[in-house]
Amino acid sequence: MSARPHQPPAPDASTGHEESDVAPASIGLSVLGLGAIAVAAFVAMLVLFNVLARLQAAQTSPPNPLAARYGLKEPPAPRLQTDPRQDLVDLHAREAAAIRAYGWVDKQAGVVRVPVERAIALLAERGLPARPAAPKDVP
Repeated sequence: MSARPHQPPAPDASTGHEESDVAPASIGLSVLGLGAIAVAAFVAMLVLFNVLARLQAAQTSPPNPLAARYGLKEPPAPRLQTDPRQDLVDLHAREAAAIRAYGWVDKQAGVVRVPVERAIALLAERGLPARPAAPKDVP
């Protein structure tokens, strides 16, 4: 044996690439095969969807004839909120209007609602109501 290691031949730079590593025909066949599999899967899903839709239609009972007449009514309260932020703004506006306006709370009992500013002024003018003094028991 010789002491000198084996050295590969120097590459030839004139060829540009190695043609033996890439097989364009096998890559093309692979792409065509994957495309065919994708198309076959799509067609199989369409057929399966149509078969299942026909089975569902055959097993489903016809709709109630009264559904068209009564089905369009609005459901009873409480209903879901479609715009909760606007509902909150409307609630705050109603509460603010009630705080700033006069109105009856209970007309038969004579209870009224007065604006907050007026209620503060009346309390400052008249003072807070007080209970009558309890009689002292003399022993």
